[in-house]
Amino acid sequence: MKAFLAELKRRNTLLYWYGVLSFVGAFVCILMTQLSDTIVLGINAWIKPAKFFISVALYCWTMGWIMHYLIAQHKVKKFSKMVLLVMTYELFVITWQAANGRLSHFNTTTIFYRLLFIFMGVAISVLAAWTGYIGYLFFKQKKFMVPDAYIWSIRLGIILFVIFGFEGGVMGVHLAHTVGAPDGGEGLPGINWSQRYGDLRIAHFFGMHALQILPLFGFFIAKSARIVQVFAAVYFLLTTLLFIQAAMGIPLLF
Repeated sequence: MKAFLAELKRRNTLLYWYGVLSFVGAFVCILMTQLSDTIVLGINAWIKPAKFFISVALYCWTMGWIMHYLIAQHKVKKFSKMVLLVMTYELFVITWQAANGRLSHFNTTTIFYRLLFIFMGVAISVLAAWTGYIGYLFFKQKKFMVPDAYIWSIRLGIILFVIFGFEGGVMGVHLAHTVGAPDGGEGLPGINWSQRYGDLRIAHFFGMHALQILPLFGFFIAKSARIVQVFAAVYFLLTTLLFIQAAMGIPLLF
């Protein structure tokens, strides 16, 4: 683990340290779940920012690791700075609203909170689109010092991340993630996905974390690019089915 962290820091110092800070933020939020009784949508208000801090940390470390293989490092540096700006805004709003017992996403109770939410959507859309551009650079570059299977897993992981990142826009349009009932209510422990109704966050989660799952599969398991492509196609199909299931109002475990 020590060697991995040292290599990660060498590859992208900026995203390495932001990932570290995000993990620290997650730890603080988890601690706050034990110290605060503030409730939002039926669960402790600090659970949501904790999950977002962890996701941001994983995203930063993943991108910091894989972008090392690109020749265009000047573009990587610009992208890394953009990540910090977007994620800092997102995490600030989510944490600040949670600390005050308010929703961050879908909060249109005042003009100010509506604007905060709209800007979050714009910022994360820019991030997703720019991540897609990084994926384009992986397709544009023809020579790499690592196996094709691994590179294809990175390319396809980014594509799925972008697709299901924008799937979050469906939730934004409907101002809710639950289909068939208002947000809140009984959910799966920890992740809080609805146990009774469709939940659009499930496909969003699995689709975006293809960014980690596919490269891990390509590095440790796959022996050829074709195997990666088949795995990615199946992964996309299953995640799409999760989205359709949620859109029909059917819970994950029915």
